[in-house]
Amino acid sequence: MMNGDRGIMARPLMSPAHLMIITTAAFLLAVLATPAMRRAALGLGMVDRPAARKFHVQPTPLLGGVAIYCAVIGSLLVFPNRRELVELTGIMIGASWISFWGLWDDRFGLSPIAKLAAQLVAAILLIVIGIQVSLPIPGWANIALTLLWIVGITNAFNLLDNMDGLASGVAAVAAAWFMLLAAINGQYLVGGLAAAVLGACLGFLIHNFNPASIFMGDSGSLFLGFLMAVLGIKLRFPANVNWVTWMVPIVVLGVPIFDTSLVVVSRLRRQKNPFSTPGTDHVSHRLNRAGWTRRESVMALYLAGCILGGISALVSLASPLGAYLILTAVVVVAVCAMLRLETLGVSDHEPGAAADRGRSK
Repeated sequence: MMNGDRGIMARPLMSPAHLMIITTAAFLLAVLATPAMRRAALGLGMVDRPAARKFHVQPTPLLGGVAIYCAVIGSLLVFPNRRELVELTGIMIGASWISFWGLWDDRFGLSPIAKLAAQLVAAILLIVIGIQVSLPIPGWANIALTLLWIVGITNAFNLLDNMDGLASGVAAVAAAWFMLLAAINGQYLVGGLAAAVLGACLGFLIHNFNPASIFMGDSGSLFLGFLMAVLGIKLRFPANVNWVTWMVPIVVLGVPIFDTSLVVVSRLRRQKNPFSTPGTDHVSHRLNRAGWTRRESVMALYLAGCILGGISALVSLASPLGAYLILTAVVVVAVCAMLRLETLGVSDHEPGAAADRGRSK
């Protein structure tokens, strides 16, 4: 996004073989670890049980996030560039902290304030090790933007985990674009970390796509959101200027950002607490209510993520004028889509009778 490595020229392209090895390792680890975590969750009683505001009809294990975590960590053991190992270790310490508290929330429950505090601690850790937004603005403003970005994207993925395969698939699409953009610009750390997330999400998605046999839980959605936020900050483009490249990660992560924005605006308009009021008012739920199946709703958001990734690549190469014109067009389309989706109807505590509806969050 806008990391502080100013003046560094692009390194040679990262080897596609390295990216393929990391992605494949993460994929295989996730495929193998997820069934084991499913059995463990059932044995420990860590399941998401059907309720009045939920739409799955049988208890579903919640430890999928642990499988994703293990796959990412395990695959990074083959990370080829040892020069950036210290920074990568700092990132994974923060991600592990976030995942731990997500796991605690899955098992025992956690207040919104406690979750926010845990996220702020992880964000501060990033700032301490030198990972932060670095726009040509006052230092305190960069720190504030860093905290806002980390907490915002982390929670956006947590909210996006409301339908089978949605959060993991959208994360996979975004990670694929981050990996491609990083490889083109010689970003070893971003490319390797994005490859690990891509493989882990694809491996988990085999078990999580509708009908899901396991959910990632908060341990997974918060972990993925945190890593996506880090990738956005770390990604940089030596051939273009900060006043253009800051848009790239925002566009890549446009699906979770749009979904969260829609939910917040809609709930505030209805005088509801946007973060503690569960409901079926996400994009996926609205599409489902309009007659789309759950698979169709999820696939539509995958497609939206793919399109936004392509647009982000154009932005990274554009002149300042061209980039801002593209961003304006994206915002206009997003606002029109939000207004249209608001007409599809909302239910805050819809009963779980419809077999093809998704989970609420």
